[in-house]
Amino acid sequence: MCGRYTFIVPAPTVEQRFDATFTEPAPTTYNAAPSQRLPIITNAAPGQIQLLSWGLVPNWSKDPSAGPKPINARAETLAEKPSFRQLLGRKRCLVLADSFFEWQATPAGKVPHRILLRDEQPFAFAGLWDEWLDRSTGELHPTFTIITTEPNALMANIHNRMPVILPTRAAEQAWLDDGLGLKAHQELLVPYDAAAMKEYIISKRVNSPANNDPEVLAAA
Repeated sequence: MCGRYTFIVPAPTVEQRFDATFTEPAPTTYNAAPSQRLPIITNAAPGQIQLLSWGLVPNWSKDPSAGPKPINARAETLAEKPSFRQLLGRKRCLVLADSFFEWQATPAGKVPHRILLRDEQPFAFAGLWDEWLDRSTGELHPTFTIITTEPNALMANIHNRMPVILPTRAAEQAWLDDGLGLKAHQELLVPYDAAAMKEYIISKRVNSPANNDPEVLAAA
C-alpha cells in the first residue's frame, strides 16, 4: 500500500515540471497522511494543481463519516469494482510527490524506509478522484485515492505492494487523456523501474503524522 509520502519540492519547480499552476498556495509536507489536502492534477483540469483530501469518498456515498475512505486502489481489480471502474473511465488524476514511505516487517518490528527516484526529482502517482455533494449545504467535497500495483525488485524486499509511479511525461499525459480507453489506461499501471529508484531506512518519527519536518527524512 501507500499510506505516507512527501511533497517538498518548491512550487515553481513543480509547476514547470507538470506544466500546471497551483490554484491556491502550495503545501510543503514531509509526512503527508490520509485526510490531508494534497496536490493533484485531474483529467478535468490538466492545467491546474488542486488540493484534494486523501481518502476517496464516492459521489454515491450517503454518509462519508460512516463509510470507508480508501487511500489506495489495487490496479489489478479496478475494472472489477463498479465504483473504481467508473472512475477509471471518467476521473483519473496525477498525485504529485517526491518520495514515499513504506514499513518493512522484521523480527524486531516494522522498519520505515524512504523511497525516491535516483535523481530525486518530483513524480506523479496514478490516482482516481471523485466529488461528493453535501446536499444539506450544496458544498462539493473532492477526494482522491492512489493506485497500487505489485512491487518491483527494490520494493519486494520491503513490502508486497507499491504505488504506481507514471514513468514519463508522456505516460502522465496519457493517464489524463480522456480519449484513451480502459485497456490503454490499465496498461500504464505497472511497477516503476527498480533501477531508477533508491531507498534508505529512516527513524520511527515518521510513524506519527504530527511529525512533519525535515528530521523525518534523516537516515536512521
